[in-house]
Amino acid sequence: MARTIFVTGAASGIGLACTRNLLRQGDRVAAIDLNADSLASALGPDTENLLALPCDVSNPAAVEQAVARSEFQLGPLDSVIHCAALHSPSFWMDLEADEFNRVLQVNVTGSFLVAKAAAKAMRARGGGAIVLTSSANVLAGGIGGQAGMGGPAYVASKAAIVGLVRSLARSLGPDGIRVNAVMPGVTETPMIAKYSPENRAASLKQIPLGHIGTADEIADVMCFLVSDASRYVSGETMIVNGAAMFG
Repeated sequence: MARTIFVTGAASGIGLACTRNLLRQGDRVAAIDLNADSLASALGPDTENLLALPCDVSNPAAVEQAVARSEFQLGPLDSVIHCAALHSPSFWMDLEADEFNRVLQVNVTGSFLVAKAAAKAMRARGGGAIVLTSSANVLAGGIGGQAGMGGPAYVASKAAIVGLVRSLARSLGPDGIRVNAVMPGVTETPMIAKYSPENRAASLKQIPLGHIGTADEIADVMCFLVSDASRYVSGETMIVNGAAMFG
């Protein structure tokens, strides 16, 4: 049976891979991204099962409107996969309060706003699934100031997702809503596009499975977490990094 799934960060990387995966399965997808042109370029025109919506996930009214519109055009909301995030590689000495707060606003507050708006809709239909995105940078602590590496702002924001997932899983469980997260390792997305050959070689050396993860490999886990196959999984943050690091 086709489901209605809300995917953020849908114009590139893992969010785009999730969107394409779900559409192939026959699901209806509300594809959300900050940049409307990027959405159109990545996904093409809207179809019967695809609704592309520009939205700033740190804006409460915009998030509420996006959820309402997706339900109006695609049907009652079943699940959310939230990938939208702001990266920050800034080293602590170069990191100013404005940048730190903006990263938290998008990555942490944005995750809460998306989950809150979705949960309101899901309670009306008796349940659903929410998947947020953390980062394996939390396990390593991150290395500020290098392309693709998370600095203190990014690492702090992604660490907060673990706590948010646990709190929401307890709060929303009685309503039949599951909440989980995925913690990707180094993944072939635009975030690592500026990796030097040395960065790539160093990352690859740490991965026992022998290759840098693909967006599709992460997307498969996220799609699993919104499927009935994971119906008794909630409050978990799944590490997906080819055994490079463990929680």
